[in-house]
Amino acid sequence: MNFEEHAAKPLLQAAGIAIPRGRVARSADEAEAAAAQFAVPVVVKAQVPAGKRGKAGGIRTADDPQAARETARAILGMEIAGHRVAALLVEERAAIAAEYYAAVLNDPASKGPLVMVSPDGGMNVEEIAASMPERLRQTRVDILEGFGLDAARAMLGGLGLGSDEEPLAETLVALYRAYRENDAELLEVNPLARLADGRLVALDCKFVLDDSGIQRQEALAQAGSPEPLTALEARGQALGLKYIELDGDIGVLGNGAGLTMTTMDVIAHHGGRPANFLEIGGAAYTKATPALELVLDNPKVTCLAVNFCGAFARTDVMIAGVIDAWEALKPTVPVFFSVHGTGSAEARAILRERLGVRPHETMDEAIVASIAAARDAGGSP
Repeated sequence: MNFEEHAAKPLLQAAGIAIPRGRVARSADEAEAAAAQFAVPVVVKAQVPAGKRGKAGGIRTADDPQAARETARAILGMEIAGHRVAALLVEERAAIAAEYYAAVLNDPASKGPLVMVSPDGGMNVEEIAASMPERLRQTRVDILEGFGLDAARAMLGGLGLGSDEEPLAETLVALYRAYRENDAELLEVNPLARLADGRLVALDCKFVLDDSGIQRQEALAQAGSPEPLTALEARGQALGLKYIELDGDIGVLGNGAGLTMTTMDVIAHHGGRPANFLEIGGAAYTKATPALELVLDNPKVTCLAVNFCGAFARTDVMIAGVIDAWEALKPTVPVFFSVHGTGSAEARAILRERLGVRPHETMDEAIVASIAAARDAGGSP
């Protein structure tokens, strides 16, 4: 779950990281009032859960309250990365002397936290990694050992930070603590600025709450900005199905989230493009008809890959549910089955008897066949 900047920054402040004075405004009048309250030049920022707001024209400066009003009128209602701007953050403008980059995120490679820091804040981290990899320091953290000042100082050594090194080390430790306490998937500050008066202040903040932590962070999640659902995703949610719409053309049905994601990975590995994530494991097989209808109502779908593997669940029962759905809906797209595990012999017999379909011997064979069918239909390059 993504958070807008104004909802993310209080997490930094609670961890002891300074942030600018700011106020949320939802109209031009409120923006003018906020600027008048601060009585200093301000920055007016679009509040959407997306990056690159500045490049889109969603972050602008204003020297006085009247200018803040006009700036707010120009930004409100803008569309940025698919989000309509309905709120602004009006902050006092900072006198920046130096900019740093700092972040803590979930690292898929180590399956643990990754702390990142660079003396080149204000840039996209991708640009730093590509053009100056030696200036983007990274430390993988053992969650049992944690991340303390010694580790932070070791990260910063040799960067020539002078008097900023110790406060920056302390900030990294505080950032890691905020990451852990708030079940973050990503907590990023860019820029973390040293102001003319010597203070380190977080001028921006990106916070993504790990979805698996939402139940532990119910109060925090209330301030989040869930990704907008497509019409098909909204239907899936209403049906109690885990459906995510993608940009491919091969429909996917699988039992269990892990197997479904593996199926999608194998499709991509062989050069195809999955059209969706949809798992109908457990009791969800009883919803096979609305699930199949959901997948096929995506106009991009040209074929279907069904991958079932049973351990405790019986694949013949799940296959019977899919066949019932197939007979009710009578789709015309080609379908390719891979069935293994408990009840697979019975499931294969049911497929031959009721659909006249011979399931493939392996998942890879079924996926390769589905990609070929998609290509024949003009999709999956």
